[in-house]
Amino acid sequence: MIKGLRPLLRRSTYAGALFAFGGVLASLPLLSLALLPALAWRSAPESVQFVVALLVWAALIGLVGLARTTRRVLVLSARRLLGVALPEPVAVGTSTGPPARGTATGAVPPRADRWRTPLWLLLHVAVGWTGALAGGVLLFAGLTLPGGWLDAEAGLSLFGRTARVSGGWESWAVGLGCLLLAAAVCAGVTKVLRWTAPRLLGPSSAERLALAAERELRLAERNRLAHELHDSIGHTLTTTTIQAAVAGELMATDPVAARAALRSIEESARAALEDLDYVLGVLREREAETAPARTLADLPELLDRLRHAGAVVEPELSGDLTQVQGTLSRAAYRILQEGLTNAMRHGAGGPIEVRVTATPEALDVGVVNATGGGGGAGIAVDARTGSPSGTSDGPGRRGAFPTSGHGLPGLAERVRLLHGEFDAGPDGPRRWRLAVRLPVRLPA
Repeated sequence: MIKGLRPLLRRSTYAGALFAFGGVLASLPLLSLALLPALAWRSAPESVQFVVALLVWAALIGLVGLARTTRRVLVLSARRLLGVALPEPVAVGTSTGPPARGTATGAVPPRADRWRTPLWLLLHVAVGWTGALAGGVLLFAGLTLPGGWLDAEAGLSLFGRTARVSGGWESWAVGLGCLLLAAAVCAGVTKVLRWTAPRLLGPSSAERLALAAERELRLAERNRLAHELHDSIGHTLTTTTIQAAVAGELMATDPVAARAALRSIEESARAALEDLDYVLGVLREREAETAPARTLADLPELLDRLRHAGAVVEPELSGDLTQVQGTLSRAAYRILQEGLTNAMRHGAGGPIEVRVTATPEALDVGVVNATGGGGGAGIAVDARTGSPSGTSDGPGRRGAFPTSGHGLPGLAERVRLLHGEFDAGPDGPRRWRLAVRLPVRLPA
């Protein structure tokens, strides 16, 4: 019993009823316009005039529902007063185009979906008027019957028998029942609107596709930023840690070399701050500054930072690297940066071989470093056909630096998106090799 009365005591129940009665008030101007044709046809029977007025009224309500801003207002009102979780209407393309991102301004929904809002508006007005009339009568009776106020009395005729209430305790009991029924009408109106709102005001199939496409684009952008952050910041922290250790060891014996290492730390940190500021700007969804574009033209600076950290780097560059531009050049730089970072973290010392070969058909990049024996399990991936197996960032010394296990899988994903080939694993008993081949022209 008490559980059944709970909806009658909730504020949300009467907020939903207020939303329904708002539809009643909004439809009154249209009702006055709908009465004009019926009043002009005075020779018609009253029943015909009533039907004509009702049909014209429904048509006018439906036309209002076709307006592009009507649905946005209804969704906002339903979220606030009905408590229904409805997403913002999104723009969808026509049947011949892909979904577009943004708001509903200028969007033309499919023809089948355009009638969902008019249908909801008609239902909204019908339920509102029903609830307003029934609830109003019950509320009036509940307030006037007790004690015979305003000389009010109630009567009920059933199967030839009539019962009347005009005063006494019966009038108070009937009045309380009328008030409870009025509250129940409000609860019923709210429940009907809450049930139908997601089905008629919620996203259509085309809008769900547009929302899914928008989420996919956002997720892809965040994944790209995560790769950029991992590659740039991870590399900088690795090299600066090693450079700081080198500077500390050389501070007393070779101050010139120590100062050079400190300058390299400063340059690396400044570059990392630029990358970090760009990534955070995008994540906060604000207009970010120009994205720091590291390309193969920045490869000499990258190698110099490694040399300042004490690494022996042996580059082998062939082909016209200046002809490699855009996304391909940026991806090649990040691949080499991650490969060199892994060599610094997990390698066993010795020279690090860096190979870059540019041809008209493909761009080959690779990093080879010593492992100190054993080699490890490794990862071998063809980015055209599969995903990387294993989670290691590389073999060798694992105690000096923590490893997340995302480096090589991230590189494999980057290469796969560029339709390239990726391979990483042992190259003999004491060497580790990272090799990537990127096509200059994407396949059709």
